[in-house]
Amino acid sequence: MEALLQAKPKTSGSQHNPRQPLTRGVHHLALNTDDMKKTIEFYVDVLGMPLIHAMRVPPGLAKDQGKRGNPPYEEIRHYFFDMGGDSVVAFFEMPPGREPPHHLNAIGAMQHCAFTVTPERFQEIQDRLTKHHVPFLGPIEPFPGLSGIYFFDPNNIRLELECQMADGPAPQVIKALRQRKQQAEQELKTLPGVDREWIERYTVAIDD
Repeated sequence: MEALLQAKPKTSGSQHNPRQPLTRGVHHLALNTDDMKKTIEFYVDVLGMPLIHAMRVPPGLAKDQGKRGNPPYEEIRHYFFDMGGDSVVAFFEMPPGREPPHHLNAIGAMQHCAFTVTPERFQEIQDRLTKHHVPFLGPIEPFPGLSGIYFFDPNNIRLELECQMADGPAPQVIKALRQRKQQAEQELKTLPGVDREWIERYTVAIDD
């Protein structure tokens, strides 16, 4: 056992480029509901996200929380929706009344989830929201060149649609959000306990 603890982890032969992420985007986003029927109707009928998988969590997993990220309830529903870009949004159905409502701005909570849409779909989803009497805020411009609307799903999850009008049917999210290095440095200088070396280390992926 001592030898195992002292063993160094193996590394691959390639050197990671600090300008490139190690991950490849969102595989799935797991959220909670206490009414799966209403959730299905909203995500399929309003947001146009097809239901692709409907299952029950296998028995026994709620008793062994150390092995995977399942809620502590046996054989609850776990459904998956295609949210585009080869990524999925999933919902666990919690037993009604067993969990308190969440606080959107709590530390560790999800403040909101933003989906990328093309200009055509941006207007179409606004029309769907209006048709289904779902109020929304916007469109507003959270960043230059971006247009967004904000609304809530039946579980009081805050959602956003982001549209890069100039990109048409092929939005480039990273390109739209990436700022100049000088701009980033000005903001990073306001953090307590940082120096020039620290700032240089964490702005390596930002162009001059």
